Amino acid sequence: MVLFASIVLSLGACSTKEQVRTNEIDDTVSKDNPSGDLAPLKEKVKVVIAEDGSASGAGFYIAKEKGYFDEYNIDVEFAVFANSDEMLPALASGDVDIAGGVSTASFFNAIAQGIDVKIIADKGHNVVGKSYFTFVIGNHMKDEIKEYKDFKGKRIAISSKNSIDEYIYLEMLKHAGLTAEDVEFVLLADFGSMLGAIENGSIDAALQIEPLIAQGIQNNFHVRFGDATDFAPESQIAMVLGSPQFMSEEQDVSLRFMAAYLKGVRDYNDAFVKGENKAEIVDIMTQYTSLKDAALWDEVFVTGLNPDGEMFLDDVLKQYDAYKANGAIDGDVDFDKAVDTSITEKAVDILGKYE
Repeated sequence: MVLFASIVLSLGACSTKEQVRTNEIDDTVSKDNPSGDLAPLKEKVKVVIAEDGSASGAGFYIAKEKGYFDEYNIDVEFAVFANSDEMLPALASGDVDIAGGVSTASFFNAIAQGIDVKIIADKGHNVVGKSYFTFVIGNHMKDEIKEYKDFKGKRIAISSKNSIDEYIYLEMLKHAGLTAEDVEFVLLADFGSMLGAIENGSIDAALQIEPLIAQGIQNNFHVRFGDATDFAPESQIAMVLGSPQFMSEEQDVSLRFMAAYLKGVRDYNDAFVKGENKAEIVDIMTQYTSLKDAALWDEVFVTGLNPDGEMFLDDVLKQYDAYKANGAIDGDVDFDKAVDTSITEKAVDILGKYE
């Protein structure tokens, strides 16, 4: 990982502007510009983000709607791809600047086989006691499944193998003192289909995601069972990815992009953790995500997004090791090259740590 030394910003009383330079990045700071920190780019720059309307993209949506990108003279455009197999080459080539990546063996395989993308910031983790990606049990199982060990002999659905889904599933089995042979594994690729399957009793439990968890509870299909942080307290579920060109050759832009993104994430935390300006943020989330019912946002366990962009990197390595042990990864990933949080750390140095 590339680590940058902290930079100290001092805005003196005699001057409203100071030039601070590190590694040739234009990090001009001015109290007179709209953002109050980094000076805007001299010319408008378009940044393309691969994003599909998932709730974990909140930082992007909020920064766009609140004008944080505009303040730095950045124009963001959202691009949707059918799957990550199409998105990763576009990111590596620079056709896309920023994307969200979920931990899977195929993702690490792509990097091991030469697809050059950078893991740069948090884009989704479970919050202790309020996991947005966790197990539910059918209402028909409420009297039978009281503890994790009671999953023995039950039909449990997950959406994919060799992925964060299977990783969390296997961590749960270990926590329960069970093996894969002790339960009936069911692969259901579509989270939506899990709702019908659990309602009609064809599965007993599922590793489900919000807002479908809240919607299933509302429709009396299932109930939350425990919390994924009971056995996987620091699982890194999704990550912000950057193209190599954007991170190394366009650092004036990427630094400002990350500052705007983190401002959006901080507004998100203000709303859902502190309860500040929540109605405004919920309105933005209903515009960009599939959850259009503003009232249901009070019931949803929202995606954890670190306001300083920090990731559970030890868990990313643990996931990689698990996939490799299962024979799902062909080749090796150089994480010193693949993980580059330098721009994120620099943006935090400028903005200050979130409080």
